[in-house]
Amino acid sequence: MTGAPLDLGPQAHELARLARGVDDIALDRPTPCPDYAVRHLLAHLEGLAEAFRDAARKRLGPTTDTSPDTALPELRPGWRDRLPEVLGELAEAWREPSAWQGTTRAGGVELPGAAAGAVATDELVVHGWDLARATGQEYRPDPAALASAYAFLTEAAEGPEEERSAVFGPVVPVPQDAPLTDRAIGLSGRDPRWPDLPPGR
Repeated sequence: MTGAPLDLGPQAHELARLARGVDDIALDRPTPCPDYAVRHLLAHLEGLAEAFRDAARKRLGPTTDTSPDTALPELRPGWRDRLPEVLGELAEAWREPSAWQGTTRAGGVELPGAAAGAVATDELVVHGWDLARATGQEYRPDPAALASAYAFLTEAAEGPEEERSAVFGPVVPVPQDAPLTDRAIGLSGRDPRWPDLPPGR
């Protein structure tokens, strides 16, 4: 491998843009993530950016060894400056070809570097949509990152149900002629119509 297969910079930049657009009044709004308000989602994004930054660098420790499900993430003071900064560090770390090679760890799970990169990309794409929807902002995902996330989610949807259910909700059917973003979101277990769902949903 002579170069990183995907530049996460454009998608990280889009997430940073969305984060900067969050007003304080929006921090307690619900999100498509069960049990997460916007403040929890932002805290989760900061934690995962730190974790996957360190996973790329193979700097294993508390950031890479802690499961994100251990506790509800709490937003810390200074997040408006820190979250864009750590997203930039994440992107820079994954520009190194070595990040995609060998093995690493994230969320307490050991996995190949290439798989960790795919997971990081998926997290940035799906949670970018979550944040945009929850805060009423336009979402402009990086096309390359979106395509990678869609391929990752398609493979996950075709895998064993017990493995999928540990990470994702049930697939939400989406028309095949729908935008790629909607199809990826449906594969992640979210309804792309959120929050404008029909009665009974």
